Amino acid sequence: MSPRQITVLGECVADAFTEPASASHELALRVLPGGGPANTAVALARLGTPARFLARLSGDVFGRLFRAHLEASGVDLSYAVAAAEPSTLAVAELDARGQATFSFHAQNTADWQWTAAELAGVDLSETTCVHTGSLALVREPGAAVVEEFLATASPRATISIDPNVRPLLVRPEVYRARLAHWCGLADVLRLSEEDLELLLPGISPEQACDTWHAAGARLVVITRGADGALVSLDGERLQVPAVATRVVDTVGAGDSFTAGLLHHLGTRGLLGGWLTDIGLGDVAEACVFATRVAALTCSVAGPNPPWNNELAQFVTAEGA
Repeated sequence: MSPRQITVLGECVADAFTEPASASHELALRVLPGGGPANTAVALARLGTPARFLARLSGDVFGRLFRAHLEASGVDLSYAVAAAEPSTLAVAELDARGQATFSFHAQNTADWQWTAAELAGVDLSETTCVHTGSLALVREPGAAVVEEFLATASPRATISIDPNVRPLLVRPEVYRARLAHWCGLADVLRLSEEDLELLLPGISPEQACDTWHAAGARLVVITRGADGALVSLDGERLQVPAVATRVVDTVGAGDSFTAGLLHHLGTRGLLGGWLTDIGLGDVAEACVFATRVAALTCSVAGPNPPWNNELAQFVTAEGA
């Protein structure tokens, strides 16, 4: 089955990675287009799902980079807003395991300035799923507008949320205060083990899943890096192992996992509304697929998810 359209709403972020400079008193940066929702939209489009991205794109040098990157990946920008504000910049430092720590330059930037009028005319008649998360859901003044958009979309489209907690920019308690409300809106909640520790410190993944199910989320997936993923559907749980890969960095891996999960469910006609026809086996298959997408993203520098043909080669080489 050909997947139906998935609409992604959220930010684009210029990810600046430090590189060796020619002099000790200089800092060289390599800038790549990123941002959690943007990464997910790119990954979906490259996998073959019609992906529409609702973004506020600046006209500055970074905004032009975002637009070129998204269009080259096949993302539909027909509802993107041409924003007067500057783009968001994040400077990344990688540790020995390839995990990034970001410092954000995001004051009054384009991504957070959503108005109700900008989203009022979005046509969701062909959309089977709406995905959002990360900073778009917590940065004002646009966060409340995004939540209202999700509430309007939820009767007809599956709602997917990735909190993607950024404690250096927004305090974790801000996320905690909104999380139960998000679960009431969401059918799918995907988050990382690091997110879990920030949102519910000291709580086991299984307890967290039960808490979020009680608040309304049907499907909860907690990604755990090299330990794979914990999947919980209405309280039924299983573990999905990770795929071994040579890690260059982990930037964008979670976003790619989310895209792989939604793409796989979409190709099987399981998205749309409240996931009424889905079973734990369906989710397990989708998560196995998603781990492969995430592994390929980890094998290259920056948030650069694979194209569908690259994934096919990976699966053939793996013998799956």
